[in-house]
Amino acid sequence: MGGPNLEVAKFGLYLFVPVFALLHFGDPEWYRANVLPYQAKLFPAVENTNRVVPTESGELREALARIKAERRAKKAEREAGEGDAV
Repeated sequence: MGGPNLEVAKFGLYLFVPVFALLHFGDPEWYRANVLPYQAKLFPAVENTNRVVPTESGELREALARIKAERRAKKAEREAGEGDAV
């Protein structure tokens, strides 16, 4: 079995790893260089987000009907395009 030196080394490692991770990944410069460039890839632009969410039952049904109609129209266009290509 390991002696006291092994226990001291393990304790030092257990303390060093989280502190190093906090210092390295918590650095604002690292965040600006490595995280912010991917923000546009991960999240949609603000103007493309849905800011007004319907809360009333009627509004929700209207929004759902509109979305379904848009999907049906896109599907019909896609199928018409495939029929012309074949």
